[in-house]
Amino acid sequence: METQTIYMKPATPSKSANITGWVITILCLLFLLVDGGMKAINAEVSVKGSVALGWPESQVQGLGIVLLLCTLLYAIPRTAVLGAVFLSCYLGGAVAIMSRVNAPYYFPIVFGILIWVSLYLRIPALRAVFPQKA
Repeated sequence: METQTIYMKPATPSKSANITGWVITILCLLFLLVDGGMKAINAEVSVKGSVALGWPESQVQGLGIVLLLCTLLYAIPRTAVLGAVFLSCYLGGAVAIMSRVNAPYYFPIVFGILIWVSLYLRIPALRAVFPQKA
């Protein structure tokens, strides 16, 4: 019986996989930082959109701060997986809210998938956890 651990000789990702992972990560970070920043500074368009989804206006700034903190964890390579877990929770809440108001909710689902795909392409330990047989 063969025992696999994620710490034994982790294969480094190929150069193209690493670059693709970082490009996806940067695109996700840019969107999340803008979204969280606009909520954190109570930008009118962001507040109106959140209120339309049923959030009280007084809570929009707190949501922005939470999103910025999760995004910062995702941006730091050592805490990227923890940040992705927190962002997945945040996006799951977005799916629930959008589903409740009968709005299309595919965007947060696709965005969450992109967050994890970017990490899968960059982090060898995730490839060991979710191996693909060729």
